[in-house]
Amino acid sequence: METQRRGLHGKVLASLGPAITGGEYPPGSVLRTDELEAHFQVSRTVMREAIRVLESMNLVESRRRVGVTVRPTEEWNVFDPQVITWRLQGEGRPRQLRSLTMLRSAVEPVAARLAAEHATAGQCAELTEHALGMVATSRGQQLDAYLVHDIAFHRVVLRASGNEMFARLGDVVAAVLTGRTEHQVMFSDPDPPAVTLHVQVAEAVREGDAPRAEELTRRIAVGAMAELDVLAP
Repeated sequence: METQRRGLHGKVLASLGPAITGGEYPPGSVLRTDELEAHFQVSRTVMREAIRVLESMNLVESRRRVGVTVRPTEEWNVFDPQVITWRLQGEGRPRQLRSLTMLRSAVEPVAARLAAEHATAGQCAELTEHALGMVATSRGQQLDAYLVHDIAFHRVVLRASGNEMFARLGDVVAAVLTGRTEHQVMFSDPDPPAVTLHVQVAEAVREGDAPRAEELTRRIAVGAMAELDVLAP
């Protein structure tokens, strides 16, 4: 029964979350829980669980005698991976992708520099493994397999920086990389120079060449933005 209830509230979130982030319920809108229960054909308990999750993301707030109100966009937890996923499902996808790519371009080059200074032997080995995995899956339209290595590569860079704030952005980067693939904001095969740059970053980190690791990662970010100009204008 518990599993079923969680499944139901998950279905509610899968519909209501994108509706809020996509503007169907703009900020200031009041959501009547009784109407939502009828619309989704779920119990009050299930709806409360769904609303509680939305509140944890700062998307809505519950007020006695008012109902559930959609909060202003600037108050949303835009770093929440689920919020990112929902926003990428809407019409604002190009703007969201640019915003996230700009964040990556500000953080990841610095993280790569720090990784070159602090990465352990194990982390260097992980970077090399996933960089080579990207090479192996970069042809033949294997984007799903490529994505696994791409996400893992960038998670290691952020974690190897030794900065816990950067490391926590791993889920954010994973969400944007996944969104690019799922919404076809990628070429059918990854850009060869970009794949090569990842291999070179792994080499620079392993060799402790901090300036080169930073510069190469910055070039990856610049290339990602250029792809958006073509695929998500």
